[in-house]
Amino acid sequence: MPTVPSDPSTDRPDAPLAPAAPLAPAAPLRGADAPLDALRVRLDGRLALPDEPGYAAAQPWNVAIPVRPAAVVAARCPRDVAEAVRFAGEHGLRVAVQRTGHGALPLDADDVLLVHTGALTDLQVDPVGRTARVGAGCVWQQVIEAAAPHGLVPLCGSAPGVGVAGFLTGGGIGPLVRSQGLSADRVRAIEVVTGEGRILRATAEQHSDLFWGLRGGKGTLGIVTAVELELLPLREVHGGAVYFDGADAEAVVRTWARWAPSLPEHADTSIALLQLPPLPAVPEPLAGRPTVAVRFASVAGDDAAAALLEELRAVATPLIDAVGPLPTSALGAIHADPVDPMPVHEGHALLRALPDDAVDALLAAAGPAAGSPQVIVELRLLGGALARAPRHASAFCQRDAAFSLCTIGVLAPPVAEAVPAHATALAAALEPWSTGGRLPNFAPSPDPAVNDRCYDAPTRAHLATLAAQHDPRGVLAVGQVVRSGAPA
Repeated sequence: MPTVPSDPSTDRPDAPLAPAAPLAPAAPLRGADAPLDALRVRLDGRLALPDEPGYAAAQPWNVAIPVRPAAVVAARCPRDVAEAVRFAGEHGLRVAVQRTGHGALPLDADDVLLVHTGALTDLQVDPVGRTARVGAGCVWQQVIEAAAPHGLVPLCGSAPGVGVAGFLTGGGIGPLVRSQGLSADRVRAIEVVTGEGRILRATAEQHSDLFWGLRGGKGTLGIVTAVELELLPLREVHGGAVYFDGADAEAVVRTWARWAPSLPEHADTSIALLQLPPLPAVPEPLAGRPTVAVRFASVAGDDAAAALLEELRAVATPLIDAVGPLPTSALGAIHADPVDPMPVHEGHALLRALPDDAVDALLAAAGPAAGSPQVIVELRLLGGALARAPRHASAFCQRDAAFSLCTIGVLAPPVAEAVPAHATALAAALEPWSTGGRLPNFAPSPDPAVNDRCYDAPTRAHLATLAAQHDPRGVLAVGQVVRSGAPA
């Protein structure tokens, strides 16, 4: 499969990295004091200041998050990313990265350049090798559409509009995670720009420390410019969602909580308490009322998969039953996550179990009679292939969690102020069954102590050590990264 070779002037030999020699900090030139015009001439892409065309690319998908960097670098090639990082190191600046901004964190700093990777859209599918090389500017739907004609599909997330690189650096929990495992476990190679501005290609054999840390460590070790990943030979699943009236929520949730852990590994499921607004994109039976969605996907045959759902379908009369043979090109229909940018607040926790007492606590805080301000309160079954050790170790932790809890609320009147407090209260109500951990791609926080919960202590320490080696000046020490004593 064709790949873009690493720059030989910046690549390192395949040998363990020696501890990085300390570098004297560059004199900081913040905001307008930094000679940004000198960076413009080093780029094939475009640099935009706050009053210039192109700066609006800093606006993330989650429009509630303020992102106001000193400038936006619209990279046209990996070398642009490297030039931005090198320039930042020379002038005491830092560099953040964004594609869609689904996991954006607040950024209002005149010493930060934002590299936007949207133009890095090279996408090549090798149908014989069942692999794809995917630029960091691609979103999952593009990869799905490129692979589908060959009877292949990437192990994507539940929202196909999310960027490929950001999803994979967080590990990647998708609608087939129990049957197929973590998405990052299917990555074969990663092309990355380190904090020293080096363009490297990391695999299990070459720069293996980076390969370990980039899969799960988010932006800790570099800015990903492309990935090479395995594709699944899968044209169809038995999947979709069954929607019930909110009046049946207690019966449906209690049945799901007993039923889901008994499912065979070929089946994935989640359940969501919904309060969808009356908008044109929302089906009429679901709009403006409490409902419950049971999501399901199985890679077994239709008969075996349908038989598993009989118990849930018998609990109450569905408002909509949309589970059946589903082409893998339509995997996004299972969760039907919102596509358009909006102001949202996310909450997240991992649970080790979901006994009756936990269901009581969930329904008391988020059931139809609770007055919950959340649009979605979701429980996702984990385990299965996710829980097994992968062929190549990674920085992703939390494989032993049984369920993921996620809340999504819209920060708009009249509930905007109530949404974050309620999410915190719901997590507290379920704390007795929490693992204490978090998933990197769910509800990122500007509080480093919160994001530290994505990792166990040895993983955190190793990521911090690698960051000191690959980014000794702390150029990438901004956003969702692991650092030891670096600026936030």
